[in-house]
Parts: sequence; structure tokens; C-alpha cells
Amino acid sequence: MAPERENLRERTPAGATAASRPRTTRLDQPLPRRRRFLPEYDPEAFGRLSERIARFLGTGRFIVWMTIVIILWVLWNVFAPRGLRFDEYPFIFLTLMLSLQASYAAPLILLAQNRQDDRDRVNLEQDRKQNERSIADTEYLTREIAALRIGLGEVATRDWIRSELQDTIKEMEERQNGHRHDPVVFPAERSRGRDADDR
Repeated sequence: MAPERENLRERTPAGATAASRPRTTRLDQPLPRRRRFLPEYDPEAFGRLSERIARFLGTGRFIVWMTIVIILWVLWNVFAPRGLRFDEYPFIFLTLMLSLQASYAAPLILLAQNRQDDRDRVNLEQDRKQNERSIADTEYLTREIAALRIGLGEVATRDWIRSELQDTIKEMEERQNGHRHDPVVFPAERSRGRDADDR
């Protein structure tokens, strides 16, 4: 008995209680799944199934098949031998089956519509964000185009340069025609003598 206590003391650090001893479960491994007494189901799978049923209920094929079944039901219970009839003339069982089918079809259709509304809401939110991004891009491009137009207003165009060159050529021709005896191109050279006199 005493050696077991000594081993326990050696394994447990000083001041540690039984609650602070190392746990037997490891933290790096998931816990085992708990047993559940209620059945589990995937809500997405149930929603997809309800959408399929609702989609089938809204087709002409369902109406045709349902009409055929009701006609066969009525004909069998009217013209079959009395011992083989399972639903006599007031067709109470048929009424019960149709009301049962309607009571299940309505919630399934509502569930499918709710799922479709959720999808539409997500799509509308994505469209709204996309529109906001498009508007922001359009405004940015509009500002850039306006800045380019303002910048191009200050840039010399080809026609403006051509007209300036033509004006310069005309001025040079007029100077050459009017001052043939004065070959000086720059007027500062003519006033050099005056500058020398002023000094």
C-alpha cells in the first residue's frame, strides 16, 4: 500500500490536487460523438427534397397522373364487384387521401418558397454590391476622363503648332523683306554699341 502511495506522489507534482492531474483525454484528438436518442437529419437535404417535390407538384405531369389516379379510383369503386370495392360512393377514403396530400404539399411548397426567397435575397445583395462597384468604377473613369480633357486643353495640338509655325515663318519673311540691308537676326546685337557707349 505504501509503495503505491509513493508512486502516486512521484507522479503528482507538489501542491497539485486530484482535479489538476493530467487528463486521460488528449486535446489534439476530437472527442467521440455522443449518442443521440433523436434521429438526426440534414436540413439542406430535406430542403432539397422539398424543392424537388414542390417542383414536381407544380408540373402538368403531376396533374395528369393525379387525374388518372382519381378517375381509376372512382371507376373501380363504382363498377367493381361489391366485395372488391374499398371506398364506397361518398369516397371518404379518397377525400381523406386528397386532404392528406394537400396538408403535406402546402408546407413543402412554403419551405421551397422560403429557400428560393433566401437565394433571391443573396442574389439581390450580390447584385447590389456589384452595382455599387460598377457605379464607383464609372465615377472614377468619369473623373479620369475629365482630368484628361483638362490636361489636353493645356497641351499644344498639331493644328496649333502648325499655325504658330506658319505665323513665325511669315514674321521671318516680313523681316527679311523689310530689312534686307540688316542681316542681323537677333536685335540684341544691334544695341551692343549703345551698351558700350553707356559704359
